[in-house]
Amino acid sequence: MPAVRDQGDWAKGKVRLLQHQSVVLRDNPWGDPADRTIPVYLPAGYADSEEPYITLWDLAAFTNSGPGHMNWRNHGENLPDRLDRLIGTGRMPAVVVVMPDCYTSLGGNQYVNSPAVGRYADYLVEELVPFVGRQVNTVDGRDGRGVFGKSSGGFGAMYHGMHFPETWGAVASHAGDVGFDLVYRPVFAECCVVLAEHGGDPEAFIRSFWRKNRPAARDFSALMTLAMAASYDPDPGQPGRIRLPFDLRTCAVNPERWAKWLAFDPLNQVHATTAALKALHALYFDAGSWDQYHIQFGSRLLAEELTKLGVAFDYEEFAGDHSNMDWRLDYSLPLLAHSLKRAIDAAN
Repeated sequence: MPAVRDQGDWAKGKVRLLQHQSVVLRDNPWGDPADRTIPVYLPAGYADSEEPYITLWDLAAFTNSGPGHMNWRNHGENLPDRLDRLIGTGRMPAVVVVMPDCYTSLGGNQYVNSPAVGRYADYLVEELVPFVGRQVNTVDGRDGRGVFGKSSGGFGAMYHGMHFPETWGAVASHAGDVGFDLVYRPVFAECCVVLAEHGGDPEAFIRSFWRKNRPAARDFSALMTLAMAASYDPDPGQPGRIRLPFDLRTCAVNPERWAKWLAFDPLNQVHATTAALKALHALYFDAGSWDQYHIQFGSRLLAEELTKLGVAFDYEEFAGDHSNMDWRLDYSLPLLAHSLKRAIDAAN
């Protein structure tokens, strides 16, 4: 009987595990480890001494991390399997893909620098990029380096494309956080309810969260809100103290605190970072038409602003929501790889 589940007969790449000891993550408020294992996908036929490879960096979504993208799947593909197929079938050139571990006790981060979470932008740009470059045969420079991610990882990819153009040459954001009024504010009331069970103490809730056998959906919503508060509006004087943009009793929004969050919204950053966005070799983003966090609306507004500013981009809206989006990588990864290859060829 012929196989009913396609196994693929293309060559398989390998994953090399790099050990890295961070300086910038030391002494973070939550005691998260500074020593991390960094999985790096090497395509079939990879060689340390031949022509250097384009590198794509994978920023994981909230509640996940790079090493999680290597997990076996009963349906679909993990990231190395997907790369094997895309490269093996000629959809994209051979690339190296780095899957950094940026997990925190707050369930993740937004890949920005924050004294209340950690200096994760510096961790990527100042530490990991040069570290991987010393360990793996990769193109040295932005023309050979792209970044992609989903949800918080998509936000991180967009943020890095806006603020670190000397590091990243191409960006893909899948349902990245944009349009904060619709993304975050709808869950503020739920956070108030959850924190009330812990006397309004965020730290007490976080400790309780990590001791639960089965955290509920509302617990994850509260944790996400706390993580965003620590990322967007840290208290420099008390890094371990999380200050919220709303009153815990009435859920009334504090305009001063909320403005700190809104300053990070890509909709409010796009004008100041237009030059960086125009310098990208590719800018891709997408969203599902019924995204649970309403990211499609902010994405549409972002597309309108980019058009007005004359920034080249590709935006796609698909039939789907915020879940089970890995199949979208079939569109973004080849686009990133081919755009960077064209840039390198043009430079040579």
